[in-house]
Order: sequence, then C-alpha cells, then structure tokens
Amino acid sequence: MTLLDPALERNRRFAATGAYRDATIMPKLNLFIVTCLDPRVDPAAFFGLELGDAAVIRNAGGRVTEDVIHDLSFISQITESVLPDGPLFEVAVVHHTQCGTGALADDEFRSRYAKRIDADADSLRAVAVLDPDATVRADVERLRAARSISERVSISGHVYDVASGQVRTVLSR
Repeated sequence: MTLLDPALERNRRFAATGAYRDATIMPKLNLFIVTCLDPRVDPAAFFGLELGDAAVIRNAGGRVTEDVIHDLSFISQITESVLPDGPLFEVAVVHHTQCGTGALADDEFRSRYAKRIDADADSLRAVAVLDPDATVRADVERLRAARSISERVSISGHVYDVASGQVRTVLSR
C-alpha cells in the first residue's frame, strides 16, 4: 500500500459520479486564484468552490513569480480571442497567516536552502511571507504592472487567516 492509495480510492468514487463531465476549460466563476501550496490553504474549502468554478495556481507562499505572470498572460490572451470586449476574469491573490515561507527569513535556513536549489540566498529573503498584508499588496501591484496581462483582467488581494478560517480583502479590483 502506498500513501497515494486512499486518494486513488477517492478518485474511483469521484469518477463513478460523472461530476467531471460538465467541467469546462474556462472557470464558471471567471476566477483565477493564486495561493500557497500549504494544505491548510485550500481555496475549494474556504471559498466553497466546486469542480470547474475556478482555476488555481499554487506555489510556496502563493507568491507572484515570473511563471505565474506567464501563466496569467497566456490565459488572458486565450480569453481575449474568445471575448473581444468587456472584462475577462478576476485574479485573486490570496496569502495567509502562519506561512511556512517565513522560514526564509532565517539566515541559516535560507542559506542551506539556497545551496540546495542553487539560488542566491539574498533573493530568497524577498519570498518570505512574514506580513501577508504587505506581501499580497506587493504581488497585486506586480501583476497590475505586468504589461503582458490584459488590462481587462481584474486583480485583487486577500489574506486567509488559518486560525479563524476567514478571508479578508486587502486590495479590491
């Protein structure tokens, strides 16, 4: 038995329902969420999303990286070809309290990790989410400044509190 076996059993039950048949490539809510990979931070759970409601990009800290910008630029170009006018979709950047990327503020941890991934330790300090309000503001501004993302895309920033389960809006569209 592997650690994946319980999830595979759940998949068999899911597949038997046929619920996946109605899912489309564009999210039903026209919502794209950028958030952390922390298992406590599951937007399907805290936003009550169902399959096909939203697209989700997850990485350490939910930070806006070049890859995130490229993904959203790609999606906005595809959407523009289908919707020639009006708003395209909203991107909700969601950071959270008690984020594990805070470990990157520790010099020793950051130095060891930088060696492990062959990166510059000083640049990794900026990835740490110590103040989620500040980092979500910075990431929203980074997305808004990205010229490759359509101006017809709305971008908002939010903080999820892992202790209360509440999402608070920091910057709205």
